[in-house]
Amino acid sequence: MYCMAWKQRALLGLAGARRGWHRARPIVDLSYSRHFMDFQGSSIPSVMKKLQVTKLSPDFRQAATLLTDAPVPVPGDAELLVRTRYIGINASDINYSSGRYDPTVKPPFDTGFESMGEVVGLGLSASAEYSVGQSVAFLGPGSFAEYIVVPAKQAIPLPSMNPHFLPLLLSGTTAYISLKELGGLSEGKKVLVTAAAGGTGQFAVQLAKKAKCHVIGTCSSDEKAGFLKSIGCDLPINYKSENIREVLKKQYPEGVDVVYESIGGEMFDLAVKSLATKGTLIIIGFLSGYQTSSGLSPIAEGTLPATLLKKSASVRGFYLLQYFSLYREAMKALLKMYASGELVCEVDFGDSSPEGKFFGLEAVFRAIDYMYMGKNLGKIVVELPYPVNSKL
Repeated sequence: MYCMAWKQRALLGLAGARRGWHRARPIVDLSYSRHFMDFQGSSIPSVMKKLQVTKLSPDFRQAATLLTDAPVPVPGDAELLVRTRYIGINASDINYSSGRYDPTVKPPFDTGFESMGEVVGLGLSASAEYSVGQSVAFLGPGSFAEYIVVPAKQAIPLPSMNPHFLPLLLSGTTAYISLKELGGLSEGKKVLVTAAAGGTGQFAVQLAKKAKCHVIGTCSSDEKAGFLKSIGCDLPINYKSENIREVLKKQYPEGVDVVYESIGGEMFDLAVKSLATKGTLIIIGFLSGYQTSSGLSPIAEGTLPATLLKKSASVRGFYLLQYFSLYREAMKALLKMYASGELVCEVDFGDSSPEGKFFGLEAVFRAIDYMYMGKNLGKIVVELPYPVNSKL
């Protein structure tokens, strides 16, 4: 139960902002009135924009609808109301919009996996740990919205509203946990990272180098190859101008010890054949097939058992949710590395895309197209409008 009337709460929020009392954790109960001023002096509207899946399809443009009059949600006692500032784009967004992750969920349902923003309202119990104005991140369905309600237990506190933290949420933790738990990295091992200049590939490269491995990375342009060199990749391979199979056969005749694989199809087949004796291939995705009706890309499945048997090699799958008990530890380690300058978090806002920067929820559609065309360098991030009319 709340301990004061809504007008008092709203006034407390304004007074705290005016006097710098954010640490006092002002409490705002939106169930009484949506039209109050947040800590920056902006009026919180009664409606907002959000993306919702209205039709199951691997084509995100067909699956999702932009709603412009969705009600701003109301936080409960142990929840936060977060105004979204940045959202992350993932290849698996269309797996969700096509219903592959949970076939029991039927349209309409909210979409998007990761976001970060500022707390603008919170319940009484949530105020024990969080305060209005605090920067937080959220990993979970429904992130493609201007405002979201986040359970306080699931919120991830951030040092500041820095968009370069966003790649760590899903991409960074996927690389960190999968390589730590499945990769068996050690000095001198040869590690191949596919889509190495992408959202998660950039972290696999850096973490493998941190473990003193020799790293090979595939990419699609000379610009990306240059970026990979800058973050420590020993041998970038531009598959648009080089034959990956021939390069690997010539440079690594004994094979590679670990493959961090996210493309699938022909790249998967090539990676399996390139494994060294007792090598390990870690599957974190197969985006080459995500836009198909099945979500899969064809592989030479019939030869896989024999290939693995002859090399005593293994193929391991990695799904982040099944390792979620390790998530906060991983996030903490990654934030520490970034803060100390040991980790680069490359972000692509779409500035070089034909229509320019990805800004507003409307831009999510072309951001996803941009990713599947293989244009992005680093993690694709969409910035949302930030209306501030502060008189404080």
